Amino acid sequence: MFAPLDDGYLVLEAPPSFLVVGRALRRLPLCIETVEGEVVQGLAPDDLVAASAPGGGPLMPALMLIELVRRYGQPLVVLPKGHPGSRRLSVVVSAGPAIRIVCGIQRGTHPEQDVLCGADAFAGLRLSGVAGGVELEGVPAGLEIRTLPALPLEP
Repeated sequence: MFAPLDDGYLVLEAPPSFLVVGRALRRLPLCIETVEGEVVQGLAPDDLVAASAPGGGPLMPALMLIELVRRYGQPLVVLPKGHPGSRRLSVVVSAGPAIRIVCGIQRGTHPEQDVLCGADAFAGLRLSGVAGGVELEGVPAGLEIRTLPALPLEP
């Protein structure tokens, strides 16, 4: 399934959980900070930045996380497995050309940017950035999909 997307967001909902996806929109380095060191991954304009809220909550923090990465180049921080802070992460983010939603993994502990923690309702979903939008594979039944315009943030 193809979903056209410009500079706004694609919102996928299975209440109370949701997933928000935006295109990177420009070439930029994505710094991924781990306990072992730093990895730099390049993002292309059609690559994706996705934020997942497996337990639900307000949408705005997910939109802000996407913008912190794609507009301001904020690095991603990966916690070590078993870190107590993982329990407090209500929204997690991933970025790259393709992202798989995986259930049952600990939030914030995966440096592999093709994997994003999601609620059971999103199991098997795969997102790929393509020219002008997002390709969705394995879309679970009952998922609500809508678009939102870009946040009006100052440069």
